[in-house]
Amino acid sequence: MRKLNFIYLFFAAFCMLSFTNCSSGSANAEGAAVEKKMDKKKMDKKKKGKKKKGSDGSIAEGGLSVGDIAPSFSLKGVDGKMISMDDYKDAKGFIVTFTCNHCPYSVMYEDRLIELHNKMVKQGYPVIAINPNDPEAKPEDSYDNMVVRAEEKGFPFAYLFDDGQKVYPQYGATKTPHVFLLDKTRKVRYIGAIDDSARDADGVKKKYVEMAIEAIESGKEPTPDYTKAIGCSIKKV
Repeated sequence: MRKLNFIYLFFAAFCMLSFTNCSSGSANAEGAAVEKKMDKKKMDKKKKGKKKKGSDGSIAEGGLSVGDIAPSFSLKGVDGKMISMDDYKDAKGFIVTFTCNHCPYSVMYEDRLIELHNKMVKQGYPVIAINPNDPEAKPEDSYDNMVVRAEEKGFPFAYLFDDGQKVYPQYGATKTPHVFLLDKTRKVRYIGAIDDSARDADGVKKKYVEMAIEAIESGKEPTPDYTKAIGCSIKKV
């Protein structure tokens, strides 16, 4: 009788152990499946939010990437006229530069931007400067103050007002100054800084925009085609 009870107890224990293992195995399998789904969602999210890289491995900040076709625009210039890229019939490209009046970095680059335009316009690449700031956030960057600043500095290039801040988000500009070099078809060929020395004009070793245009004119791809823009954040209410 004792032997029979022992067999019953052993059998019961065996069944309970088998059930536990099966349940545990099922739970582990379900957990692994859930974890796999979560990992897939994370990967999909990363892929969706992944940003394109420049040839130097730098990651673009959003908006347009090198190779994209930039949107056209028609904005009011300091001369009171509406200006678009279509007005430049003989242009081979455009140095679209988001800049402003108040930012110290923009001010430091004013003379260099004038020099860049005067040199590159002869090769068919004019500077088109655009003020992206909301004057309610920065009164110094109002249209009237743009007119005054352009006269004070004698800007030889178009200085346009992004009224309503509709253009800069399409381009993905984040700083002033921030350059988008386009070719004649409005294809983006370079994005970033004007040169490698924002604070010291005498310390410039690499003139990125000029280097990019030189590469394009030689039938090559600019290297680098992306650099980090150094400047003030774009102001909005």
